[in-house]
Amino acid sequence: QVQLVESGGGLVQTGGSLRLSCATSGRTFSSYDMGWFRQAPGKEREFVAAITQSGSSTSYGDSVKGRFTISRDNDKNTVYLQMNSLKPEDTAVYYCAATRTPYIATLRTARTYNYWGQGTQVTVSS
Repeated sequence: QVQLVESGGGLVQTGGSLRLSCATSGRTFSSYDMGWFRQAPGKEREFVAAITQSGSSTSYGDSVKGRFTISRDNDKNTVYLQMNSLKPEDTAVYYCAATRTPYIATLRTARTYNYWGQGTQVTVSS
């Protein structure tokens, strides 16, 4: 069982930055591929970013590419999402998720993930 706890959300103005963190329990963090998703009111959950177990490969959703960066620290059992140049349309609840999969392409799909955090709210004001 993996427990995920997100933090770092908040209110920021357009063009600002935030860094989300997702701390995990257990000693097997480095064996999990990690992802970030977001969900705005009335919308489906959207893929944001993913990173493989070692951190050697990353993937981004088209709407955040070039503005967001996913990273991980396996010694701290934590995955991060650095969000720059934030826009009002980035407003959503952000979730981190964990899975183990040999198929990197599937990390863009929510149903691939077995474990989810409770989410953290990000609000970008115009």
